[in-house]
Amino acid sequence: AMERAIEALATIRKKLKSKSVGQVRCIATEACRRAENGAEFIQKIQDRTGLSFKIITAKEEARLALISCHDLIDTAADRVLVIDIGGGSTELSLVNAKLARESGFSGVLTRAPILDWTSLPLGVVTLSEAFDHLSEAEAWPEMLRHARETMQDWAGGKVASKAMKLSGAHIIGTSGTVTCLAGVHQNLDVYRRDQVDGSWLTRMQAEQAISRLQRLTPEGRAELPTIGPGRAKLMLSGCAIIQAAWELFPAERLRVADRGLREGLLLSMMYGPKRKRRRSGSKRRASPKEE
Repeated sequence: AMERAIEALATIRKKLKSKSVGQVRCIATEACRRAENGAEFIQKIQDRTGLSFKIITAKEEARLALISCHDLIDTAADRVLVIDIGGGSTELSLVNAKLARESGFSGVLTRAPILDWTSLPLGVVTLSEAFDHLSEAEAWPEMLRHARETMQDWAGGKVASKAMKLSGAHIIGTSGTVTCLAGVHQNLDVYRRDQVDGSWLTRMQAEQAISRLQRLTPEGRAELPTIGPGRAKLMLSGCAIIQAAWELFPAERLRVADRGLREGLLLSMMYGPKRKRRRSGSKRRASPKEE
């Protein structure tokens, strides 16, 4: 698996060179944070491909997710809960929506108005693998129970739960699970980002879409045009995370975000503080183009 990943990154590196890309920033998240050989893996990538990855903190991951979704905060909301579901972790961020609007994008970029946040060891891949020995019918209640119990460990969960009961408060969901669920709800014949990104799901609409997916086999889910074979087996674990979150943080609506760390990273590179370039001829080593 490590060799395949390095080969894929080497191919990406060749494409970057062919397009004469001058500035690249590479990040690694939960899998490398948790892996015993995470740092070793990062070093191997650099030695073999020249790409230098930085293992970012869970807090930085939450900040980047908010940056990417800043314009999806509804004007009527005082509080927003950003839920970023990944393969190995889920980040929850309770956001001061009013301050986010008042400070504008530059303010969010400089100092994200996150009131509280957590990173949970709960992802679509890890949750699915944990109950892979069971049939889907048996695994579903166990995944839902585990997701609920894991989220209840968040010390700030009670405050977030009260905040999501306020009028206008809503969730922003950013993940492949959320976008696929929106596509299923909309009965799209082909996935369309312009119809999914920024769309809304009520709790009832989400539960109806989840029930539809539960009735299907993995093969049946794979035939849905907005899911496909690559995500079919992971949809139920993702849905368990979403449903558990909605039970604990009962907002009226969820806004779908077809965006995440990549967009947050790109926006921070475009509009964040510029790096100072060292003068040529300096005795100190020049900064690499990749970071």
